[in-house]
Amino acid sequence: MKTLFLLLLLTSYLIAQNKILIPMDFQQTEHLKAYGITYRSLTDGLKADWLLNYRGGSFLIDHSDKIISECLVEGVRFEQVSLAQAAQIYAEAQSENNNMDVVRLEKAPKIAVYVPPGTVPWDDAVTLVLEYSKVPYDKIWNDEVLRGDLSEYDWLHLHHEDFTGQYGKFYASFSNAQWYIDQQIMYEQNAEKNGFQKVSEMMKTVTREIKKYVGQGGFLFAMCSATDSYDIALAAEDADICAPMFDGDAADPDAQEKLDFSKTFAFHNFKLEMNPYVYEYSDIDIQPAEIGSFDNDYFTLFEFSAKYDPVPTMLTQNHVNVIRGFMGQTTMFRRSTIKNSVIILAERQGTEQVKYINGNFGRGFFTFYGGHDPEDYQHAVGDPPTDLNLYKTSPGYRLILNNILFPAATKKKQKT
Repeated sequence: MKTLFLLLLLTSYLIAQNKILIPMDFQQTEHLKAYGITYRSLTDGLKADWLLNYRGGSFLIDHSDKIISECLVEGVRFEQVSLAQAAQIYAEAQSENNNMDVVRLEKAPKIAVYVPPGTVPWDDAVTLVLEYSKVPYDKIWNDEVLRGDLSEYDWLHLHHEDFTGQYGKFYASFSNAQWYIDQQIMYEQNAEKNGFQKVSEMMKTVTREIKKYVGQGGFLFAMCSATDSYDIALAAEDADICAPMFDGDAADPDAQEKLDFSKTFAFHNFKLEMNPYVYEYSDIDIQPAEIGSFDNDYFTLFEFSAKYDPVPTMLTQNHVNVIRGFMGQTTMFRRSTIKNSVIILAERQGTEQVKYINGNFGRGFFTFYGGHDPEDYQHAVGDPPTDLNLYKTSPGYRLILNNILFPAATKKKQKT
């Protein structure tokens, strides 16, 4: 009886030492939900490792019946590996002969999405994929930012916002639309509530608070118009760039000369678009005419050294390195307007068009990703939501989810 007990105890111990490998190469059937599985393993206190460049950036997680059950329910491909097999995987990933490495994921980051009240999840690719992969997040807006709530979060996403206070520069096309009128009223009431005479002044304060959050160690991710409009708001701290229909008084005619590029995260030497009837903020953005044939719109991920450049390597993990482009109010970034300190993660080869960038400020990091929806090439106002059940292996959406797990790898990032 004692021998049987010891045998059962040993068997239980060995099972506990086994690992679950979630491959992220072409064999994976549900890339997007695999991130949610990994996130929830961290919330359950399990050890999880990100195997950089190993089978598309796979995950190796402590054995758990709960995780196995979730994989089966969600359709996520997984492999049970023994302790000996796991050791071989670690050895291969850490070998000096391979451009791979192992990153321990420390804890599930607490996530906030900066989004106006009443906005539905499918208006934004990040909230859409968070919902699909079942990663929890809190919605916050100006009130929470201004009272200092950002300190409670590890990761912040900026919804497709206009931080310059020009309401997305939709005036020429939608100024008579009820949704536009309602939006302007909501922002003006919110500014008055928070003690500001103008929305543009409130937004400048919001951008400064977000900048402080990053400087103190926060992780910022933004897409589409929340990228360039955010940096423009920082640069225009001492200038009024809003026409009368936006804030009730005339824009400063010397606004361009008053821009302070030392205050921005990613962009410099850009020229403002001051015409309120033009649907553009500045020359940071790439115009459709510059893209040419949409059929040839693809961007390429850069390859980095996993052992010496773990930050950009984590952010570019994918099962492909050439990805279909997609448009947005801000589609791509003009290379000549990007600061030298910024890391270019993806570009349209042979052009000035940059899709995906990363940098650090103070103790934190920021990542900007051009375009609106990776699986909706020309998303327009009022378009129906993208059904991610049709895009379970989307490489464009994977880049978003890389950023969500990025803050979990805290110790590894100190290497950069």
